[in-house]
Amino acid sequence: MPQILVDHSAEIPFDRQAFAKELHPLIAEVIEARISECKTVFRAAADDFVGDGAAGHPVVLLEVKLLSGRSAELRAELSARVLALLQRHIPVPASLAVEITELDRATYRSVHSVG
Repeated sequence: MPQILVDHSAEIPFDRQAFAKELHPLIAEVIEARISECKTVFRAAADDFVGDGAAGHPVVLLEVKLLSGRSAELRAELSARVLALLQRHIPVPASLAVEITELDRATYRSVHSVG
């Protein structure tokens, strides 16, 4: 069920597919899920701005959405491991952030339409 959103500066030269192929097994291992449940969307931002704009560093903001109920310690471990993986895949100086958010089990709904 993990939903992963990766917002990033358009100019960042990184292999998104290779990153996702490492990210999904990592998430599945930490939260004890199936790799097939992981879904990642990459969104290149045409515009971004950090601080006063002088540094010119690109940005990657990664959010992992999980169903509620996992401990803060587990979510912290996941965010640390995802950040380390992201650092290995971004070959240029950049501002990186990872957030683990919880979806309310009582109100979250999804459908998997095939064909």
